[in-house]
Amino acid sequence: METLTRRQLALLVPLTLVWGLNWPVMKLGVTDFPPLSFRALSLWLGLPVLGLALVAMKVPFRVPRRHWPELLWLAATNMFVWHACMMLAVKELSSGRSAILGYTMPIFSAVIGAWLFSNRLSARAWMGVGAAALGVALLLWHELVGMAGKPGYMALALLAAATWALGTQLLRRTTMAVPTLTISFWMTALTAVVITVLGALFERPQWKMPGTVTWGAVLYNAALIFGFAHAAWFSLARGLPPIASTLSVMLIPVLGVFSGAVWLGEVLHWQDWAAVVLMVVAIAAVLAPARTR
Repeated sequence: METLTRRQLALLVPLTLVWGLNWPVMKLGVTDFPPLSFRALSLWLGLPVLGLALVAMKVPFRVPRRHWPELLWLAATNMFVWHACMMLAVKELSSGRSAILGYTMPIFSAVIGAWLFSNRLSARAWMGVGAAALGVALLLWHELVGMAGKPGYMALALLAAATWALGTQLLRRTTMAVPTLTISFWMTALTAVVITVLGALFERPQWKMPGTVTWGAVLYNAALIFGFAHAAWFSLARGLPPIASTLSVMLIPVLGVFSGAVWLGEVLHWQDWAAVVLMVVAIAAVLAPARTR
């Protein structure tokens, strides 16, 4: 079991804030704008920000040709499915709590790791997974009735979470001798192309000039999500065991719920507060240093 280094913690704290606050931001952004097109705009505007980071840090852009099939598979599992499915789900499901379905990812990751990759998790790790699962269930408590009429969108969010979980497992195991920032840049570029094509195919009749709120959400996503958060996440996912990296971000959906309550007027219940405690337990279970004799 690995614990976070200072560098990883320095990435995790702003990552949690940026990603957690983004759920109500995305909801506002897609309220009057087609979701796939919203995501495509964010990706294309965020890509130069990420590119400038590579230039400033003198990180090479080149990926050897032999690695491109693996890079494409990593992009598909980590980004293509996630962004397409989650943006459609965010459009239709409740604002802050749409994050909760997406962050069933650590639960899927633990199961996928055990079944497909023969991961042997400690009792403490399984306790963390269980605490996270119970926390997710509590956070969804008051949403189930409202979501009951939209099972298709719930399924899309769960598919996104499961695919992202597989991608996290694969990213940890990649043998590409390529900097993580380079991988992040090219996965973002490939995703921009895929989401743009999907937007053109399914949303072209809905295209219009974004309003002020939508532009604000696009710029937030471009600069902070694609310019920083994704690269930070891929660094954590590649450097930590999947169970540690996935459960370390379980405060993100909690922040999504509470920021949605503040910005969008959602009512908080005792289940939300209990879920906070469970998420902290989940994080501590996998990241707290083991006792030594």
